[in-house]
Amino acid sequence: MNAARPRLSRTQVAALQAELDAVRDSVMSTLGERDVAHIRKMIRRARGSAIAGRAMIGLGFDPLSFAVGVAALAHAKIVENMEIGHNVMHGQYDWTNDPALNSLRYEWDNVCDAGMWRHFHNYEHHTYTNILGKDRDFGYTILRLSDEQKWHPFFLFQPLWNAILALAFEFGVGGHDIQVERLLNGTMSWQEFKARSKPFHRKIRKQLAKDYVLFPLLTFWNAPRVLLGNLLANLIRNLWSYAIIFCGHFPNGTEVFSEEETQNETRGDWYVRQIVGSANIEGSRTFHILSGHLSHQIEHHLFPDMPAHRYAEIAPQVRDICARYGLAYNTASFARQYGTVLAKVFRHALPSRRATPAFA
Repeated sequence: MNAARPRLSRTQVAALQAELDAVRDSVMSTLGERDVAHIRKMIRRARGSAIAGRAMIGLGFDPLSFAVGVAALAHAKIVENMEIGHNVMHGQYDWTNDPALNSLRYEWDNVCDAGMWRHFHNYEHHTYTNILGKDRDFGYTILRLSDEQKWHPFFLFQPLWNAILALAFEFGVGGHDIQVERLLNGTMSWQEFKARSKPFHRKIRKQLAKDYVLFPLLTFWNAPRVLLGNLLANLIRNLWSYAIIFCGHFPNGTEVFSEEETQNETRGDWYVRQIVGSANIEGSRTFHILSGHLSHQIEHHLFPDMPAHRYAEIAPQVRDICARYGLAYNTASFARQYGTVLAKVFRHALPSRRATPAFA
């Protein structure tokens, strides 16, 4: 526990829970056409941008159409992954009963299998947020980002691991639920590992065939240009999603927890953990859309099934509640948040200088 965070009494935790429940209810009771219109507008935006981008890449010959086409295709992939796929698969639109917006049926445009993602992200991460040893999203099992994590010589190279993860972020996320570390430490059999890997391998084959075989063949006279354009669009999407996710989870000020201190946790305690374990990023409305509104990571962790475009309107209420209970509301510019993330990556690559209980 962070010594700077006030110890709330059980009465205070219960009161905070009631206030945040009221904030949630005020939004969830008013869901309707406005919310449906937003997500359908985002779907049209992503599809239109993808069509325009693929057309400019596939049919053009000049550098300008290539650059604009790559930007348009990257924009489409970012909007589809962040504002549409991530939020739909959280169940934010299940209430519409629209099959296209059903969290259990949606499959997004990257190599991560939706079913695997719903398990390790929707369940594990959002249930055990920042509990070391339980939340495998904290550092993605390859990065040490807190003094409370045990140090190993492997972490000396984590600036390199971090760079590789950023460039291939969809693969890092896609392979997360395979739990390869269990194979390496002997707690998973080879047969179980192969079984767990099958959905990921299927999705990889599907995505690679689409972007690097089908679309290049459709414009065979321009195949090298199309292949390169798709590769660059995917790379841009990976770097962007990596940066947004890391800025929402790992900047200075975000706290970690042990399994012991989260035993017998109430919903109010869970709310507190979500607040102090998350961080927001300041920006424009366009920035918030391109981030999938994960620029409001605090609000997302509090209310993951709330349509994300509503986070901006409740953020002032959440911030006021945090202030009244003495809880830090971690928000800053993208540059500041990401700068502190990179500092953590380099600092925690080395053994801690001070004695700190190691949780995991």
